[in-house]
Amino acid sequence: MTKNYFSILLLLALAPSLQAQLVGRVVDDVTAEPLQGAHVRIHNSTSGAYSDAEGRFSISFPPNLRWPLVMHVSFVGYQQATQTLMRDAGEIEVRMKLDSSRLDEVVVSGTMVEVSKMDSPIPVEVYSAGFFKKNPSPTLFESLNMITGVLPQINCSVCNTGDIHINGLEGPYTMILIDGMPIVSSLSTVYGLHGIPSSLIRRIEVVKGPASTLYGSEAVAGIINVITQDPYATDPFLLDVSGTSREEWNVDVSAGRRIGGAATIWGLNGFVYDRPHDVNGDGFTDITQQKRLSAFTKWAFGDASLAARYVVEDRWGGELDWRDAFKGSDQVYGETILTQRAELIGTMPFSVAGHASRVDLSYNRHAQDSWYGTTQYKALQHTA
Repeated sequence: MTKNYFSILLLLALAPSLQAQLVGRVVDDVTAEPLQGAHVRIHNSTSGAYSDAEGRFSISFPPNLRWPLVMHVSFVGYQQATQTLMRDAGEIEVRMKLDSSRLDEVVVSGTMVEVSKMDSPIPVEVYSAGFFKKNPSPTLFESLNMITGVLPQINCSVCNTGDIHINGLEGPYTMILIDGMPIVSSLSTVYGLHGIPSSLIRRIEVVKGPASTLYGSEAVAGIINVITQDPYATDPFLLDVSGTSREEWNVDVSAGRRIGGAATIWGLNGFVYDRPHDVNGDGFTDITQQKRLSAFTKWAFGDASLAARYVVEDRWGGELDWRDAFKGSDQVYGETILTQRAELIGTMPFSVAGHASRVDLSYNRHAQDSWYGTTQYKALQHTA
């Protein structure tokens, strides 16, 4: 009896650590060839796995999840597959259908529409989100330092204004795209890379070299294209908090949800650096003080999508005892920039006489109120 009681107690102690399992195989719908590296995950959970060389996967998950389970499978070049599983599902076979717009490694920088990297007429370098997570930075602007031939350059150490050089050419010749759309204008090249939550970035595409035949004079040096996450394949919730010894604080929050046949993703980014430092003792701030808040949302309705972003940023640099009361005066020197940006991106496919077509749209409003000592610079630009 004592032995039986001990066995029961041991089972009860191990019960919380027990895991249920899903096993299956991911294959091509036509050829039945196994697909290696397919991402398989259970909806509304953190449980997931990647398929092996034989297309097989095994997912461990808490036994308290409600049945039936919803499983999502994604693979580059194929349409996302979703299956509803009952408790007695047994071994699962997922047959993936080719997606003509996502064959092999997909890029959009080359032709303004999604094509395979092999077929792109322009050499495109593709960097995954994991590449940038190896060296976290508060902005994507700073993260681009990791890419050879791309140089984020600060042109003003007091106000922290900068631009991005590709192959040595000046910043105005570099074009920034979001989801393949030229959302960022020459007035605000650097602002397009501030306030994008890292959890919303799927990949970065970089074209080093002229692309003016497709994008105009702003793309003489090259293109940086920020591809955001697919709302149908994003995580339910992500939180990323980082800080430095200089008391720079950065917070990224994102959440995704499916609503009927539609899907949405929301993101929020906040950055604060509000503690002046003067290590060299010259009486000026070593690093510009910044406060930034950015909100992002993207909705997907099948193949159609609509995304919006709003960024507000307040930064200043100058003499250590500068305050807002000295703005525009010559009593204490300071430079301050207040920026507000609103961006809208959308795409909608349609058919004309049996031919597939689509409409892309982009719009941004950039408002800036700057003071450089006693000199004011106000700007308002609309680009569509």
